[in-house]
Amino acid sequence: MCRVLRAGDAPGAAVGVAPRLGCRLEGRAIRYAPMKTGERASPFSLPDQHGGTVTLDSLLGQGPVVFFFYPKDETPGCTAEACAFRDATGDFVAAGARILGVSSDSVASHKRFADKHGFSYPLLADEGGKLREAWGIKKAFFGLADARVTVVLDKDGVVRHQYEAMLQSNRHVDEALATVRSLAVR
Repeated sequence: MCRVLRAGDAPGAAVGVAPRLGCRLEGRAIRYAPMKTGERASPFSLPDQHGGTVTLDSLLGQGPVVFFFYPKDETPGCTAEACAFRDATGDFVAAGARILGVSSDSVASHKRFADKHGFSYPLLADEGGKLREAWGIKKAFFGLADARVTVVLDKDGVVRHQYEAMLQSNRHVDEALATVRSLAVR
């Protein structure tokens, strides 16, 4: 696995995501430019709410993959967004897509959140924000909060659509579903 090193890291310390083209050295850390449509997503390995490990490679090849990045479990906007994806799961499955939620909350927090609201899709624990950083997903509200961003990858891991809106949480489902359906006709 490729590595991202920061000041104080031991040489060769893996962080769970692989750097991609478009990164630059900024101070003592590697900073990433936002992924662009048509660019291949960086590989990752993250735990889900059940403690299992999910990798990008394990998701590819079967159809589109929708990642919705959200700020925090159990907050009103994030709960509305996650429930909107839950309610549209049948539409995504019919279009051949998989859904994954991603936030910096812990595995235990994700488990409580998923159990309480009946989410059948994985919630990935990106503690420390390494995947957000590798994929170039910036902070919102002047760097004070994780941004709400949805990324749609095709079956080969290529970015086909990104949508960012902090206050229009339900629109993320519409944007993702339209993209997934458009990929089905290609």
